[in-house]
Amino acid sequence: MNASSAIKQYAIVTGNYWAFTLTDGALRMLVVLHFHQLGYSPLEIAALFLFYEIFGIVTNLFGGYLGARIGLNRTMNIGLGLQVIALALLTVPTHWLSVPLVMGAQALSGIAKDLNKMSAKSAIKLLVPGDQQGKLFKWIALLTGSKNALKGVGFFLGGALLALLSFKAAVLAMATALALVWIASVILLKQDLGKAKNKPKFNELFSKSRAINILSAARLFLFGARDIWFVVALPVFLSSQLGWNFWWVGGFLASWVIGYGIVQSFAPRIIGAFSSTKPDSAPAGSAALVWAIILTLVTALMAFAFSTSLPVAQVLIIGLILFGVVFAINSSLHSYLIVSYAKDDGVSLDVGFYYMANAMGRLIGTLLSGYVYQTGGMVACLWTTTVFLIIVCAISLLLPKNHSLAL
Repeated sequence: MNASSAIKQYAIVTGNYWAFTLTDGALRMLVVLHFHQLGYSPLEIAALFLFYEIFGIVTNLFGGYLGARIGLNRTMNIGLGLQVIALALLTVPTHWLSVPLVMGAQALSGIAKDLNKMSAKSAIKLLVPGDQQGKLFKWIALLTGSKNALKGVGFFLGGALLALLSFKAAVLAMATALALVWIASVILLKQDLGKAKNKPKFNELFSKSRAINILSAARLFLFGARDIWFVVALPVFLSSQLGWNFWWVGGFLASWVIGYGIVQSFAPRIIGAFSSTKPDSAPAGSAALVWAIILTLVTALMAFAFSTSLPVAQVLIIGLILFGVVFAINSSLHSYLIVSYAKDDGVSLDVGFYYMANAMGRLIGTLLSGYVYQTGGMVACLWTTTVFLIIVCAISLLLPKNHSLAL
């Protein structure tokens, strides 16, 4: 495939990823708020996402293998199709909308989401020469940041749709729009982008790279830490403790995620401003350690502030802003490092393994978010997050100090 053809196909993959991200963010907000409105407890709401995260783990492990064998165009289209089916399952009459059905639909959505993410993140590795790591970092940061900004729009969309329409009508509208995107993708996305020259064997699913294994372990605890207080605890806290309506909850979380995505896009400039190396150079494992330490301190300070007499709403908003900025830089760094560490041939294998660890962290964080909040409240969630981040710092000590040592 020539360069222009590869870029055109990658642009289609990215557009698909963006369209999918809108529905994924909206669906998560719809499910959390709708079932909280029906009287479900935080732990029961967390359980609705159990299969979403479990199947995300499985999908990343096998999806990377599948992408290396059949091409990222096919894994992308499979993911889009599964998301349409998942949304369609939730349009059944209200009295059929049982917990098992919602969990099943979330399982399909989890598979779809990680097929899309793996396809988009793997494809970018093929477009940047190996000696241009600074450029790779910028491209990864832009892709990741724009995706998360759109996910924030999806949060707002979910809250707005639930306020304006019924749950069923909102999901049906999203299913219809994404089905049109899927049809266009099947027609336009034809190149075998990312197909490995040497067909990978089944026993190559698990990474043999020490650097990737260490980074994957750090990623697991990093995203587990975020989701412990963000997935279930935060929207339920805003609604039940602060008395915010659906518009406020959806709008606030949307604004946070959009800002988070913008910071991710500018992460190379932010890191460069605090680095003694050249502005266009790429960061190493040592940068991941430094920013993990900063994130740990921010979270611990926020948890402590919650235990004082300071106004809760102000502490939460200021803390969220600080946490979002520093977490975005951590996430962007990790997203660059995995693509940098991954081998060129069959890149989706390494990326898939890494995002399997990401999904496992999200699963642990989601379950703990419901359980810890229900038993100990928001303060307990924040201190549990702090413990997870201390583990991230300890693991990050083992990351390679420069790019050459990771290969």
